[in-house]
Amino acid sequence: MKITFYGHASLGIEVGGKHIIVDPYITANPKAAHIDIETLKADYILITHAHGDHTLDVEAIAKRTGAVIVSNAEITGYYSNRGLKVHPMNFGGSWKFDFGKVKYVVAHHSSSFEDGTYGGNPGGFVIEGEHKNIYIAGDTSLTLDMKLIPMRTKLDLAILPIGNNFTMDVEDAILASDFVECDKILGYHFDTFGYIEINHEEAKRKFFEKGKDLMLLEIGESLEL
Repeated sequence: MKITFYGHASLGIEVGGKHIIVDPYITANPKAAHIDIETLKADYILITHAHGDHTLDVEAIAKRTGAVIVSNAEITGYYSNRGLKVHPMNFGGSWKFDFGKVKYVVAHHSSSFEDGTYGGNPGGFVIEGEHKNIYIAGDTSLTLDMKLIPMRTKLDLAILPIGNNFTMDVEDAILASDFVECDKILGYHFDTFGYIEINHEEAKRKFFEKGKDLMLLEIGESLEL
């Protein structure tokens, strides 16, 4: 499983011979100006919630690639009405796709499209594929629901927001890693704009002091599990 960071909360995942894009917000992010969405491969697009900084490039990528959009019923209904291919999910539900199993899990945040359309409840994803399991938290506060995840799935990586103000901060993300029983963390949702700028070295130090590994990838950089 290969995971590429495209800035903010945007990810590319290669697993089971398939390409997944998560929450594509790339073309309006000046920090990601070197990422060309026209070159990105996508068989699936996973969307945690409807905010513009997670859905900006969904339609452009889906129309070009024919990718299936996976999210909650409200978000998939929104895109289905625009003629795009979708797979609706909701909390607690899981589905075996051709690349692995996906479970839609709770996130505490808000969710609406730029045009004001209701985006349903925000969520996160647990992905099991190629004998590796990851948790993509989406935009969320710290929540006790996270403790349910390791009761079913032993994680190899947790992808957690760490930018504060709109989501968890570093300290809450450390607690979240305890809740999901995973000490290998990929941080995201940080530095894109002033509200969520962080001190990278301080964040890594705080995780290290708790015996955990916080990875902060450069935009376009990848890791392999």
